[in-house]
Amino acid sequence: MKLVVNFFVMLGLLACLGAQAADPVTEAINQAYAPYRAALFRTNSKAQAESEQAMAQARQAWQSILDRFAARPPIPYDRDPEFSASLQAVGKVYEKAAGEIGQGKLAQAHETLEQARDIMAELRRRNGVIVFSDHMNAYHAEMEHVLQQGPAMTSSPQAMLTLVKRVGVLEYLAKQLRSEAPKALQNDAEFGAALQALETSVTTLHRAAMNQDATAAREALDRLKGPYSRMFLKFG
Repeated sequence: MKLVVNFFVMLGLLACLGAQAADPVTEAINQAYAPYRAALFRTNSKAQAESEQAMAQARQAWQSILDRFAARPPIPYDRDPEFSASLQAVGKVYEKAAGEIGQGKLAQAHETLEQARDIMAELRRRNGVIVFSDHMNAYHAEMEHVLQQGPAMTSSPQAMLTLVKRVGVLEYLAKQLRSEAPKALQNDAEFGAALQALETSVTTLHRAAMNQDATAAREALDRLKGPYSRMFLKFG
């Protein structure tokens, strides 16, 4: 239950600390996030050539951010003494991942690239900035816990009750994705379909856990990541 409480506290803080971003740094990071998401997706799907291409584009986009803002960040990042170091840290993550991709170590590169997401999220958090990606990240973090621990939670009726609780957190976070999406996304049919697929994957898992159906729960766990990954690639 402690993890469940922590997620609700975290999202409450997100709502209180900042507003949707409109500053030049955050807008530039949002634009540079697209090739980063592609690199994450491609390395996870073991696509060598596509991973190299996406990684090159991500590094180029991030270098532009470094060139424009590292020395003199605008509001609201201008009072953050760690701003430049955070930008440099993302650049180093990209450099390391690029080397791993070049060696064909795509799974290792994927894990390396995950670090950049955390650095960017922490940079925004320190400066009171909220973007839709933060809600996607919150869902992703809990989804990973469920995927790692879920199979063991199907081992007995009592363990299945724990799975019901964890999926309840996922349901809440999925609702946040709908309520916190920018209006442009809310009016986007493709986004609506992607979000509906994600919500359905969670509902299916919740129903199986509530029914104490271990086989159906394990099948639903296997189908949980796909809808998120597709949504993240396009909208995350």
